[in-house]
Amino acid sequence: MGLWDSFLNWLRSLFFKQEMELSLIGLQNAGKTSLVNVVATGGYSEDMIPTVGFNMRKVTKGNVTIKLWDLGGQPRFRSMWERYCRAVSAIVYVVDAADCDNLATSKSELHDLLSKPSLSGIPLLVLGNKIDKPEALSKQALTDQMNLESITDREVCCFMISCKNSTHIDSVIEWLVKHSKSKT
Repeated sequence: MGLWDSFLNWLRSLFFKQEMELSLIGLQNAGKTSLVNVVATGGYSEDMIPTVGFNMRKVTKGNVTIKLWDLGGQPRFRSMWERYCRAVSAIVYVVDAADCDNLATSKSELHDLLSKPSLSGIPLLVLGNKIDKPEALSKQALTDQMNLESITDREVCCFMISCKNSTHIDSVIEWLVKHSKSKT
């Protein structure tokens, strides 16, 4: 980005507040609530209680306000996912990259959700969490296992993260800020 573009972005930031709304989805125990806490407070806790239904949290980073919908990942809550993903800036799909037993289910749930016409074109950010564990997949292996290359009707991005160690959380926030919408 050139100096002129940087200057224009700075100038815009003085007059425009950027807002975005995100839905964090994925199977239970993938790390969605941990991600919300790490983004909001920088803190991580081993003792997370599973999300029942959903939680909503607003986080401000610079001039960007992010409204995060943290949706429960248990089977009984998955039917709600579409409703909370309809008008969001991006869908953030969190996968436990160290839980190979549930990858097929995770892939199936993701592709089923993305097949809904109401969600067409909404950017997708897939986060392979728990890379601090030795059995965690590589980015390429996760991309292959989740069949992300078959998703062609929207922008798709994948990051490998560790909420526990805050690994690559800054890259996630940077991607999200770049995808925020300006509101006047």
